[in-house]
Amino acid sequence: QLQLVESGGGLVQPGGSLRLSCAASGFTLDSYAIGWFRQAPGKEREGVSCISRSGSTTKYADSVKGRFTISRDNAKNTVYLQMNSLKPEDTAIYYCAAGGVSCLTYAERNYGYWGQGTQVTVSS
Repeated sequence: QLQLVESGGGLVQPGGSLRLSCAASGFTLDSYAIGWFRQAPGKEREGVSCISRSGSTTKYADSVKGRFTISRDNAKNTVYLQMNSLKPEDTAIYYCAAGGVSCLTYAERNYGYWGQGTQVTVSS
């Protein structure tokens, strides 16, 4: 069974940090670009970050630039999203998705595999 599983979400105070993980089973992540998306209550899902298949290209939404870092460890078949200086507006369900080889777009139709999401809540 091909699936992605996110972990690492939780409740954190403003200014705190979390590291999300996206692990694959049934296939190898190094064949795909990996994107992180998030959906806040009452809002549409948006692209947050992406890393190309080779790992040479990374992309960030303006709202997270300088605070979030995406990385991949192909030996562990896992992609990470390090989130620092978290803000209440970062509160959302975070999803990882695999698809394509580059990070030209966050268009969801380009990502064929999706995880179930992990909740991140930033609150004092």
